[in-house]
Amino acid sequence: MFTTPSGFSPHLACAEPGEEEEAPQEGSVPGASLPEGPPITSASLDTLIQNLVPTADYYPEKAYVFTFLLSARLFISPPELLARVCELCIKQQQLDQSPLDTAKVRKFGPKILQLLTEWTETFPSDFRDEKMVGHLKDIIHRIAPCDEAYWKTLNQVLQKLSQRLALMSQGEESIVKVSLNASSISDKLVAFKTKPPPIQKDILSICNDPYTLAQQLTHVELEHLSHIGPEEFVKAFVQKDPLDGTTQQPCFSDQKKKTSNLEAYVRWFNRLCYLVATEICMPAKKKQRAQVIEFFIDVARECFNIGNFNSLMAIISGMNMSPVSRLKKTWGKAKTAKFFILEHQMDPTGNFYNYRTALRGAVHRSQTANSNRERIVIPFFSLLIKDIYFLNEGCANRLPNGHVNFEKFVELARQVGEFMTWKQVECPFEEDRAILHYLHTAPIFSEDGLYLASYESESPENQVEKDRWKALRSNVLAKT
Repeated sequence: MFTTPSGFSPHLACAEPGEEEEAPQEGSVPGASLPEGPPITSASLDTLIQNLVPTADYYPEKAYVFTFLLSARLFISPPELLARVCELCIKQQQLDQSPLDTAKVRKFGPKILQLLTEWTETFPSDFRDEKMVGHLKDIIHRIAPCDEAYWKTLNQVLQKLSQRLALMSQGEESIVKVSLNASSISDKLVAFKTKPPPIQKDILSICNDPYTLAQQLTHVELEHLSHIGPEEFVKAFVQKDPLDGTTQQPCFSDQKKKTSNLEAYVRWFNRLCYLVATEICMPAKKKQRAQVIEFFIDVARECFNIGNFNSLMAIISGMNMSPVSRLKKTWGKAKTAKFFILEHQMDPTGNFYNYRTALRGAVHRSQTANSNRERIVIPFFSLLIKDIYFLNEGCANRLPNGHVNFEKFVELARQVGEFMTWKQVECPFEEDRAILHYLHTAPIFSEDGLYLASYESESPENQVEKDRWKALRSNVLAKT
């Protein structure tokens, strides 16, 4: 699904021997602990499940609930986990006996309802499985005779869950629709650059204000983020368990669908890279190309100011693609001082030290914000994925004694939990449907198309480029 990243250091809990671990960043998820005990580092799966189960006098820490529900799916499917939780509740609270201990159940009832509510709110996709809804209804039916209010709470939980699932389905359908509408410019159009296609618009004809475009890019980013569930980060990397030598396939039968929103977001990043490169390579005149470069530099700067680091990196990546970077005459005509400053901010040196510093600044601003405008934090998503990848690869899910390596999953929950906070921000900017439509549907060149357009704009400078140009043109003519 994802290529193995390289050039990044394992994150925090997976520091190599002799390396210093970084201090937890602001906004970190608190360490989960067992009742009246120190933070968990490891425990058996049975113990962890027991710790999730509320009683009349106990409710697990919120951080523990999130951490365990996030990571448990690597060892047990959500329906199996909920079944185990319900079994323990029935046994401990004697819910299979008649008559029920009303006083005891009334103390226990609100706590199990709280756990089920947190589960449906944080991991609603788990409840696409009818078994999950069945277990939820069964446990509430068992306690409802003790208090009629439990029926009302059940209906409220199910109603909100139904609304969440409907919104999730609509979002997934819209992403698929957008993907189908996106198109590529036929490479053969580039060979006749003196007569550009009359239907082809360009970004400056749609939006010539950098701040406005940065705002609309932020709309797209936050829309994508809103559809990504926390469980997708766990499902993205299915790890081979060294204990039993089998690949873990514990949770869902439809593996692809469970990371579809995450993958769609990665595709959006790649599309924006290619859109930027296409817009720069398309104009026939050097002055126009330089104007587009300067425009995107200003858009990137506004993205940085907003806290939209993903669009910022996509724009920089698009401008650094070889077909664009080789246009030396075009770059020579553009004012690029601001571009080099932005490049410095996203420099990969020191495991993206400059970017991580800027991200911490944006997080701090978000935590002290008085408006949604100041709360925006959109991370460079590929780097977030790589951090999680290295956390997963650098630390085993189980220890040699068979215990779950819970310390690893506390760190995973910290990273994912921070992301979950960022994705909940409502975009404060007004939508411009024309610009959004263009961003999603404007034709983009393939890599070969970009090289063709680049060579048409500025002739090949060496034999390698000449041979490539000749081969590309021959391929275009062969297709006509």
